[in-house]
Amino acid sequence: MKKKNIVFIAKSLDGFIAGKNGELDWLHSIPNPDNNDMGFNHLIDEIDAIVMGRTTFETVCGFEVDWPYRKHVFVLSNSLKNIPEKLEQKVTLINGTPQEILDQIYERGFFKLYIDGGRTIHNFIKEDLIDELRITTIPILLGGGFPLFGDLTNPMEFELIESKLFLNQIVQNHYKRRK
Repeated sequence: MKKKNIVFIAKSLDGFIAGKNGELDWLHSIPNPDNNDMGFNHLIDEIDAIVMGRTTFETVCGFEVDWPYRKHVFVLSNSLKNIPEKLEQKVTLINGTPQEILDQIYERGFFKLYIDGGRTIHNFIKEDLIDELRITTIPILLGGGFPLFGDLTNPMEFELIESKLFLNQIVQNHYKRRK
């Protein structure tokens, strides 16, 4: 089975994925009256499972909506010991290095993965374990916050596969890793 690790995330024009205090309200700064999912459902159809960090998991759990994922979610955490009872069949806690985590997930039969969460994305990129980036840019300058990318030992090259415009203002670029 072909393995693929995909990042699907939004950022501000100045490269932040959350504001200075972790705020995400800016993600909805452009009116979206038709609730365009901007490719999210297509991504979910394409993947086998989701890998996210503890902070992202806790943020999603804090949203006042039903659990938004129809694919299994692996939550990376060294500190969480259990998950809410209502999510026990939908979420698995996992830890280790990025490669150890992937190996454990692959052993369970999940090969096409959506990698989510700032620190998780940083760690997987540092280990060169990301195959595709799907980055949606919201036209706002936050002036600080949590950056999408961190320091790298060596440059990494990606090839632009596709660029889409949503709501006449939001640009989504799809890149594939060149190796």
